[in-house]
Amino acid sequence: MTADNTGKMDNPDKAENMDMASEPDKSSDKTDKSDGANKPSKSDKSDVTSKPSKSSQKEVNATKEEKPLRHGYTTGSCATAATKAALTALILQESQLYSTIRIPIGEDVTFEIVRCEYETERAEAEIIKDGGDDPDATHKARIISEVSWRSESGIELDGGVGVGRVTKPGLPVPVGEAAINPVPRKMIRQAAEAVLNQYGIDRGVRVVISVPDGEEIAKKTLNGRLGILGGISILGTRGTVVPFSTSAYKASVAQAIRVAVTCGCTHLVLSTGGRTEKYGMDMYPDLSEEAFVEMGDFIGFALLQARRQGIRKVTLVGMMGKFSKVAQGVMMVHSKSAPVDFGFLAKVASDAGATQEQAAAILEANTAALVGDWMQEWGYSTFFELLCSYCCEAGLREVGGGMEIETVIISMKASLLGSARMDG
Repeated sequence: MTADNTGKMDNPDKAENMDMASEPDKSSDKTDKSDGANKPSKSDKSDVTSKPSKSSQKEVNATKEEKPLRHGYTTGSCATAATKAALTALILQESQLYSTIRIPIGEDVTFEIVRCEYETERAEAEIIKDGGDDPDATHKARIISEVSWRSESGIELDGGVGVGRVTKPGLPVPVGEAAINPVPRKMIRQAAEAVLNQYGIDRGVRVVISVPDGEEIAKKTLNGRLGILGGISILGTRGTVVPFSTSAYKASVAQAIRVAVTCGCTHLVLSTGGRTEKYGMDMYPDLSEEAFVEMGDFIGFALLQARRQGIRKVTLVGMMGKFSKVAQGVMMVHSKSAPVDFGFLAKVASDAGATQEQAAAILEANTAALVGDWMQEWGYSTFFELLCSYCCEAGLREVGGGMEIETVIISMKASLLGSARMDG
């Protein structure tokens, strides 16, 4: 259990980004969970088991749909809070019950420490990750940080039991290192430095993040395919994992498009996430903020909503993974709904002039981003133009024409890979 940013104890409001596949950012597989506080007493049993009328059932369903979804916190946030607690315990030689950190979106969040142990030279703190609504594979995982003094200066960070090790290129962490993504790495280091500064300590620290059940949890993720072996990834860019049920997220997309139309927008920029939205804003600085809509994984739904509400032009901005699926006509691109088709990417590469050996290498790739890196390295810019054209064609088929679609594919570092435009 964690506290909200007002300091009141509560179950966390759920949440993540799928940089390395342990915690999907926009889950479309809603799991309806009771938070325990709403469970009926035994005396209420008859009310629960009695069959409601159709009209009352509709009201109940509507209420469920309108209920705000709880956010949770990422493995990165949990690891950071555990590190702060463990280092504080090591310095003060006192157990810590709670740990408050500032997450990347600017909120202060307090986590409950379920176990804290310390000795003269080392300390451990443990947090139970709460996935909130739409929990992912890491829901209720034990996130442990062990800190110890080191003779050298600086902060050394590594992964222990249950944290995967990167074995293939194409990920934001170099081969051979623990699968702790860049933002969590920064969060953990900054938290440790802040504690050292707070107590005026000038010593080196070693931090090891462990997830005891991580290797088993990783079997439910794409980590094996990505080349992350031995456990899960420590992820997060916002600090929270935002819950996206299919119906709730679609409703938010539809509402955003309605607002844009009401504000007089005729050109929308639909993005798959925060980084792609920012790129779109840089592309079209003269468009009003209402014109920019995060569609997430729901590409087809967003296009249809735009078409039905009279939008004349749509710019789709995304990255290789999701848009390689759109190019094939897949309009719901969540990882669980449609995996990356490396055979398709190999064929497009061949059409762009790649050799048989290069196409064969693509078939063995672990991420679409890696394929994109290779195509850039090999000089096949036509590859990206083809993908973008296929995305435009698929989008126009989806909506039945009647609008202009522009597709823009960017890299994970937010550089342009390719674009195309088509008027149906």
